[in-house]
Amino acid sequence: MPNIYLASSSPRRRELLNQIRLPHTVLAMEVDESLPPGLSPAEQVMALSRRKATAAAEQLANGVVIAADTVVALGDTVLGKPENRAEALDMLERLQGATHEVYTGLTVLKLPGGRMLTDYERTGVEMRPVGRAELERYVRTGEPMDKAGAYGIQGLASVFISGIRGCYFNVVGLPVFKLVQMLKELGIDVTEYWG
Repeated sequence: MPNIYLASSSPRRRELLNQIRLPHTVLAMEVDESLPPGLSPAEQVMALSRRKATAAAEQLANGVVIAADTVVALGDTVLGKPENRAEALDMLERLQGATHEVYTGLTVLKLPGGRMLTDYERTGVEMRPVGRAELERYVRTGEPMDKAGAYGIQGLASVFISGIRGCYFNVVGLPVFKLVQMLKELGIDVTEYWG
């Protein structure tokens, strides 16, 4: 069974791989995240996940690289990670009382040979109307600061989410079902790692 490398420093992605008992090594790569204008959210996350996987693969002779990138989209506006508390509060105020979409681009690259699969998952998320005071208290916790769209569905912000349509794990940052299917397409059965 090949060694698995996660090209991400996200603790949530590591937790999800641990949850399905997929042993892995973190090989987080800093990549240029600038993109040409006019790309859809799906195109953006797929391009960035490919870029991360390719950068990680350059450090390896063999194994399987998993890379992902997640954004939140409200209509045509893509919301990444907030740069400060004011931006986090602004994002949350825009999301509350509305349905938005979470996109995660996923790339799996197998070495040697460099066979690469890239796809994306989209999940609709409904955030109930939230008062400004609640949002300010949430921002003060610091939780929104390293998350696309300034919230974590698996954390304190769960009290704001009234419903989802699609894969919950995608909103956390790694669409587990899609990942398992992509690995299977490359000849890797996750259950074989379970001992």
